[in-house]
Amino acid sequence: QVQLVESGGGLVQPGGSLTLSCAASGSFFSSTSMGWYRQAPRNQRELVAAISSGGNTVSADSVKGRFTISRDNANNAVYLQMSSLKPEDTAVYYCNAYPPYNFWGQGTQVTVSS
Repeated sequence: QVQLVESGGGLVQPGGSLTLSCAASGSFFSSTSMGWYRQAPRNQRELVAAISSGGNTVSADSVKGRFTISRDNANNAVYLQMSSLKPEDTAVYYCNAYPPYNFWGQGTQVTVSS
């Protein structure tokens, strides 16, 4: 059974940094592309960044140069390093396969505010 558990969110001032972590269970992980997604109030969920099993990455234009996705296949973990955070980055952040499975974890709230 696949489980995805996100952590690391919080309240941060504009310009600050956070690193999100995702712990995945299941034998699928090392061969599966993974992604970080986010959903702000009244918005649809969107892809933030994705990483292939071999480490190739893609990211949304809105976060290029500020967010970095990485993975640790030995520990079934995916990370999202976020810097130069802006108020518009405020959202619940989720990890999932890329493309996503049809279920989601609880996510982790990121709030960027002064």
